[in-house]
Amino acid sequence: MLAPGSSGDGDAADNVSGLKTLLRMLSGSARDLVPIVVVIAFFQGVVLRQPFPNLASALVGLVCVLLGLALFVRGLELGLFPLGESMAHAFARKGSLGWLLTFSLALGMGTTIAEPALIAIANEAAEVAALAGAIADDEAARDRYALGLRLTVALAVGVAIVIGVFRILSGWPIHLMIAGGYLLVVVTTAFAPKEIIGIAYDSGGVTTSTITVPLVTALGVGLASSIEGRNPVSDGFGLIAFASLTPIIFVLVYGILT
Repeated sequence: MLAPGSSGDGDAADNVSGLKTLLRMLSGSARDLVPIVVVIAFFQGVVLRQPFPNLASALVGLVCVLLGLALFVRGLELGLFPLGESMAHAFARKGSLGWLLTFSLALGMGTTIAEPALIAIANEAAEVAALAGAIADDEAARDRYALGLRLTVALAVGVAIVIGVFRILSGWPIHLMIAGGYLLVVVTTAFAPKEIIGIAYDSGGVTTSTITVPLVTALGVGLASSIEGRNPVSDGFGLIAFASLTPIIFVLVYGILT
């Protein structure tokens, strides 16, 4: 029989704490989803005056989204953010610039190549390019085009993270770097084929999604926290801005070359 204050009480307290955490996560996710649900319901019922198609399936899907969003956010809190920050602290303590930059390049490329949004847009771009006659209309050509686009964007994000890390280490002003980057985007756009421009600009948005953002943000904040004279608020953020900017330039150049 367990005595008062034994592990049985501790397990019960842990269960209650876990239940409270789960309820807090679900309530937060529900709050985030309310605006979307209200907008869809209003336009479907009031403006279009049509019943919801497959209402039961839509409700099941909404519940799945609610659970998925709650678990995703919790996963970031428990895993990705602490992991990214701890690795940044470790590299700062190690004091090896070469390994830090190699890790930054690999992190940017690895997270981007796995982005579901990038995979989707690359496949769609390959389909459209084949229909437009820009590439051969066969599966091998479409696969090569999509893979080339994904690798180009992944390399761009890797380079962006390296530039962002250099900025944190050196204290370069981010606003001047971003302004210069967009000036380069405008110049490159003037020489790029019009078929690639829209894809390039969209590539800048899809790269910063569910996988890339948490790890890259944690890297920047952790690195700025580890370096004397750097402020995590003013210096730790901004890597995502570079990760959104450089793919546009790289894909425009990719279009010019191919």
